[in-house]
Amino acid sequence: MVVSGYLPLVVGLLALLLGLAIGKAWERYKLRDGRWIDRRRARESQHYVLGLNFLISNQTDLAIEELTRAARVDADALEIHMILGNVYRERGQVSRAIQVHQALLQRPKLTRIEHSYVLLCLGLDYKRGGFVDRALETFTEVLRLTPDNPYALMYLQKLHEEQHQWAEAHRIRTQLMSLDGPDTQPRNQAILSFLEYELGTSALTDGHRDRARRHFESAIALSLATTPAYLQLGDVALAAGDASTALSTWMQLVAHSPERAHLAFERVQQLAEQRGALAEFQDRCRRFIDQYPHDWRIRVMFGSHLVRHGQARDAMPLLLAALTQNPHGLTVHQAVWTALLALNLDRALVQQYIEAARTAVFFLDPHVCLKCHYRSTELLWQCPHCHEWNSFVEERIAAARQPAADL
Repeated sequence: MVVSGYLPLVVGLLALLLGLAIGKAWERYKLRDGRWIDRRRARESQHYVLGLNFLISNQTDLAIEELTRAARVDADALEIHMILGNVYRERGQVSRAIQVHQALLQRPKLTRIEHSYVLLCLGLDYKRGGFVDRALETFTEVLRLTPDNPYALMYLQKLHEEQHQWAEAHRIRTQLMSLDGPDTQPRNQAILSFLEYELGTSALTDGHRDRARRHFESAIALSLATTPAYLQLGDVALAAGDASTALSTWMQLVAHSPERAHLAFERVQQLAEQRGALAEFQDRCRRFIDQYPHDWRIRVMFGSHLVRHGQARDAMPLLLAALTQNPHGLTVHQAVWTALLALNLDRALVQQYIEAARTAVFFLDPHVCLKCHYRSTELLWQCPHCHEWNSFVEERIAAARQPAADL
């Protein structure tokens, strides 16, 4: 009697276990053409493993060959065909990648997730091929299927950025921030800050100075490291006749991002020359150099300033010290020669320059993107290759030998 009371529970438990076993078997096996096919054979084959290894080691041709063989083991292996299409795209064979991914979309009984990720791959194909409208439509369709797909949102944002549609890019990044965890918020805020800066720049171009100022202030509130927002905010204040606020804004940049101080000091120098406050400007430069003795750009800027105002001999120690710190910078050498010409090629100073430059490697102030290693001769706020924000750093090459002492 007690046992019979538990009988329905036991039967139900056995039925549940049997159902799980059948489901697990169906996950692995599939009936096709009257034969049971192991759905994991393709992924467990040596060709699949080799293909992934070749792909990781950037041996694209071998990766395609092995992945193609793996796909023949089971033509229904969706993920392998998706990978193959992606490899074709990265190899530059965009039309072939599009064909592969479009063929996958024709398969019956794709799950919503499978459908959305094949569409995502197809959207990337269109983006790589320059079919912007098709890419936008495809990523939008991905979001219709999976509204919180972060990759579709991210690629949509990049597309809008490439088209300079800053308001749309800003809206999507805000949506991404609501989906991401707290550990990604600093990066999201940094990106959103640069989008605010671009909105401000667009407003300024359209003549809306107050709106531009609000965007620049929002950019700085989101991230203190948004250098161009300080520069533009100071420019807006100066255009409105508020030189004091402009100067204060630029000096905030110096305080928060001393590695970008030369950009602010260029504006501070112009303002000082207009107002006849050269002594104050020179004092600022000397204090900054004392605090940051390895900043060669400030030395060059200050030295060039002294040359223009008839103090070329005082400029030479600054310029030769900058040359010691950054021997490959062509800007440094140009500034030194300008000073030497102003001093009628003083023989002793020319000899000092020759000794300092003897082992120099010459480049035109190179900058490199930390993400994709794109090189630029100027400091860019967004990489034109990978579209990463604030990713450029100055690339330095050390002198072949260290000088005996700083000049």
